[in-house]
Amino acid sequence: MANTYFLALFLSLTVISSVSANFQRDVEITWGDGRGQITNNGELLTLSLDKSSGSGFQSKNEYLFGKIGMQMKLVPGNSAGTVTTLYLKSQGTTWDEIDFEFLGNLSGDPYTLHTNVYTQGKGDKEQQFKLWFDPTADFHTYTILWNPQRIIFTVDGTPIREFKNMESVGTLFPNNQPMRMYSSLWNADDWATRGGLVKTDWSKAPFTASYRGFNQEACVWSNGKSSCPNGSEQGTTGSWLSQELDSTAQERMRWVQKNYMIYNYCTDAKRFPQGLPKECLAA
Repeated sequence: MANTYFLALFLSLTVISSVSANFQRDVEITWGDGRGQITNNGELLTLSLDKSSGSGFQSKNEYLFGKIGMQMKLVPGNSAGTVTTLYLKSQGTTWDEIDFEFLGNLSGDPYTLHTNVYTQGKGDKEQQFKLWFDPTADFHTYTILWNPQRIIFTVDGTPIREFKNMESVGTLFPNNQPMRMYSSLWNADDWATRGGLVKTDWSKAPFTASYRGFNQEACVWSNGKSSCPNGSEQGTTGSWLSQELDSTAQERMRWVQKNYMIYNYCTDAKRFPQGLPKECLAA
């Protein structure tokens, strides 16, 4: 009984989880002059982009480690030039950031899913994928798990990328700056589609992406303190704070990377003539 009580107490302190996600309670639309809308009693959020502007929102909470997920349905049809994002980011000029970026494409061509990790303002850790489904036909769940040991990107529960804490070999890892969740829809036809060769077709505007099911299991940071006991220390076995990929999850990730990865900075020797980054060699 005592063990059950303390486990329940720990979870109540560390986990902020939206059992019934409500955008009116959990996020705020921060820009777009009305192009972002919350409807269905807080259950649905849409962002729109036209030639004047895009739109975006952010979480009301800041987190120092968390498992943050969202169901998204991306811009359908000819989405070339558009970028839809879901990411975590801290403040300041030496910010930390963990990115999902969905680069639109011509009708019939697949989206590019771009991932990156920044620490203290330094990124250059890109991996890109094509998805194994049409992300515009229905909602799919995209999740960032960020704990002191690793960052895991998942799509519908399938891991596609793991970025481990390799501070032991001199690689920076985001572990001391609280971050908010952000999402946006904006025009980037100077680089997004085929390096900027394909421009946005504004006759197809407004472009709209849809969101539901925001889930936040996290150490919430408020007034300089974490909601987790002992700050951000490792949690109970099996919790997201100590989660790692088991053999089945590793096999699924290898399947994705073999069949759907289209760019990996760790294999781009031309980009790093002085030698690949240390985390690539240590992996």
